[in-house]
Amino acid sequence: MTDLYQSQRAMRHMRRAAMQRGVIAILDVGTSKIACLILRFDGPERLREADGFGPMAGQSGFRVIGAHATRSRGVRFGEIAVMNETERAIRTAVQAAQKMANVRVDHVIACFSGGEPRSYGLAGEWELQDQVVTEQDVARALAACDVPQIGEGREVLHAQPVNFALDHRSGMGDPRGQIGNRLACDLHLLSVEGSVVQNLLYCIKRCDLELAGIASSAYVSGISSLVEDEQELGAACIDLGGGSTGISIFIKKHMIYADAVRMGGDHVTSDISKGLQVPLQVAERIKTRHGGVHATGMDDREMIEIGSDSGDWEKDRRTVSRTELIGIMRPRVEEILEEARTRLDAAGFDHLQSQQIVLTGGASQIPGLDMLATRILGQRVRLGRPLRVQGLPLATSGAAFAGAVGLCLFAAHPQDEWWDFDIPSERYPARSLKRAIKWFRDNW
Repeated sequence: MTDLYQSQRAMRHMRRAAMQRGVIAILDVGTSKIACLILRFDGPERLREADGFGPMAGQSGFRVIGAHATRSRGVRFGEIAVMNETERAIRTAVQAAQKMANVRVDHVIACFSGGEPRSYGLAGEWELQDQVVTEQDVARALAACDVPQIGEGREVLHAQPVNFALDHRSGMGDPRGQIGNRLACDLHLLSVEGSVVQNLLYCIKRCDLELAGIASSAYVSGISSLVEDEQELGAACIDLGGGSTGISIFIKKHMIYADAVRMGGDHVTSDISKGLQVPLQVAERIKTRHGGVHATGMDDREMIEIGSDSGDWEKDRRTVSRTELIGIMRPRVEEILEEARTRLDAAGFDHLQSQQIVLTGGASQIPGLDMLATRILGQRVRLGRPLRVQGLPLATSGAAFAGAVGLCLFAAHPQDEWWDFDIPSERYPARSLKRAIKWFRDNW
């Protein structure tokens, strides 16, 4: 824990230094694509940190000056599986983005979707010495949080204060400077497999880049895809990626739960490949051009030419009806959505007042998905596109880039985390744990 605390602090300092120099790269390391965006921070705004706890999706202060996405290699389930292939793909994306921006970058902020994220809701409190809440009092309240045994080989990726209460006043964003006797704090902690983080760190280092920050894809996709009201009143973001599907829940502008399903759009492609006995590239083309999950009478008559090039003339000239294709795709998409529903139920999502669910990510673009999702996930489902950010090329503004765009916002306006405070080194023993949302409901 202490090692990560120190390395996260070091990354925060590096991020500030990079912003002072004016440019930083954003790297979304996904299973199907690796995207790199280069941000330029402007003028005196450059280092103006937003006030208070947890500023969200602010637009000021940066623009995208370079962007490139390349087919991912060596990544499975959002985790690096073949180091040198991933290194090559990252180098390709970063070099092309640098060329477009006409600058060289040394620092990157990265996000990834693997590592089997787990959420915890923690609480801590602190008796104030002289009634006015200081930065040190906030650090003491955070230090009093009952940090759980997160398991051998796991590391803390995010540790964000999501609520403060001063005496009987709860729901405070920033208690500093306010008067009271007892300061209580709720903290959301997200842990991931340590080896997944270490592999990513090592891969980025091999590309001659310095890591200035790291984030969960589920978190940054939520930042860019949920509108202000949804972040405030409570909503879930389901990020349907290539190799995994990220789930995050926000309320009061904070993420309070995250999880991931180890399935995504690539699994649908694989099913088509097996079902139609065609190579993966052909299956991917058929999926994007003709795919869907909702068959009508018309689809029996719509014939799709497979157009493979195996050399077997008969086999390559085959056609299938769109109904058959939908019959292959639908069960897998249903399975992914059912699994996401199970995770939301386990988190207690149905206890939130707002039941809004936003679907984003590359695989959310399958035609008819919103209708299917409404049946499985509930009435309030919409397709989300990431917020527009200045200078973003049209090609990188679709749902597939929700993570990359969210990471830009995270880089410009990071939420306060545990490591932004000088936490006293003495710790309190771990106490009982509650699931994140149930804890949130009880405490607010």
